Amino acid sequence: MATFLVILQLLIVLALIFIGARLGGIGLGIYGMVGVFILVFVFGLRPGKLPIDVMLIIVSVITAAAALQAAGGLEYLVGLAAKFLRKHPEQITYYGPLTTWLFCLVAGTAHTSYSLLPIISEIATNSKIRPERPMSVSAIAASLGITGSPVSAATAAIISTDLLGGAGVELKDVMLICIPASFIAILVASFVQNRVGKELGDDPEYRRRVKEGIINPKADAKLLEQFETSPKPRAKYSVLAFLLGVLLVVVFGSVPSLRPSFMVDGELTRLSMPETIEIVMMSVAALILLVGKAKVGDAVKGNVFGAGMNAMVSIFGIAWMGDTFFNGNLEFFKTHIADVVTQYPFLFSVALFFMSIMLFSQAATVRTLYPLGVGLGLPPFALVAMFPAVNGYFFLPTYPTEVAAINFDRTGTTRIGRFVVNHSFQLSGFITTFVSIGIGYLVVRFFY
Repeated sequence: MATFLVILQLLIVLALIFIGARLGGIGLGIYGMVGVFILVFVFGLRPGKLPIDVMLIIVSVITAAAALQAAGGLEYLVGLAAKFLRKHPEQITYYGPLTTWLFCLVAGTAHTSYSLLPIISEIATNSKIRPERPMSVSAIAASLGITGSPVSAATAAIISTDLLGGAGVELKDVMLICIPASFIAILVASFVQNRVGKELGDDPEYRRRVKEGIINPKADAKLLEQFETSPKPRAKYSVLAFLLGVLLVVVFGSVPSLRPSFMVDGELTRLSMPETIEIVMMSVAALILLVGKAKVGDAVKGNVFGAGMNAMVSIFGIAWMGDTFFNGNLEFFKTHIADVVTQYPFLFSVALFFMSIMLFSQAATVRTLYPLGVGLGLPPFALVAMFPAVNGYFFLPTYPTEVAAINFDRTGTTRIGRFVVNHSFQLSGFITTFVSIGIGYLVVRFFY
């Protein structure tokens, strides 16, 4: 009977995730909360832990990023990236993805890639390089930037005190494991992708578009000029302010002794890392608005702020539902699968991969499944090495970065195949996932 109830609850949870994902936007959070209602009021499970820290970190970081956008800082950074990439067009398959990864690593959100993808596509087209090659890796690199970013919601979830933070994992550990792993994975994927597909001049779809006048190779060079427009006068200062915030987060995360400590109930308690990120980034948002002379109203109107708030609502519902389900049935999972998962830890990374396909969010995947991994007693640093597995949503070409990459490639080489899953991002996605997890395990083995 107990097994039947757990399976029934699981089916309900998966059904609600599916419905929420199909609706998109805040739908995931809304139907996640429906799941909490059913699990608590119908099945009598105790409500799980609210992902308050993750939600507040999203608010603080997105507020800072939105202020940066309002001050023209994002446009300024895109202009710098465009100039750099134009100087090295022959290496666009390597430099394009690495630039996208670095942007997302610093900003903590994959949405910054939307400004870079059209630049990468046009430079590749002008250089007669098949745009699918750099575009496919760049879309994946945007997600990899999240796993290891000091200011991403997913990283914040990993190091929260009720997950790996309580097991001694700190921000510097996540960065030292995941950043080298992601960097190497992107290089490997770029090397392989650079040899995939026909050369641009031989691609039948590209030749058809040229013949029909849809693409005019001689006029293409002028398109790049729009990406190097003059930034706002004080945009540079807003970028420096934002980078100062990221630097402070990294320093406080790497050297915990620098964080203030207080006496609480007779015990010395140090300021937690989630609280540190929230304080620093919200303060930096004020500094950005000040030095960049940006309007608060412009910050909330930008697409960065809207995307961040959607993410917060989604995590609110879906993560609470996942925590309620797994912790409410933890004894069942310990009894039936603990030995198998402990003996074959890679099975947990497979579960992370497939859950991320349904949730479309790294942070939501972490908050949903990592409590189970912690409860089953999996090694904390092994769970850090598995972190890139939460990027599995590339499997279906419906994530915004993939859709944007397809639309920005005017040559038609970045595409979705007849069977949907045979799309341009599949190869790069699997390569980066396998390589980054493998490198992460090597780092853990030799340095931890």
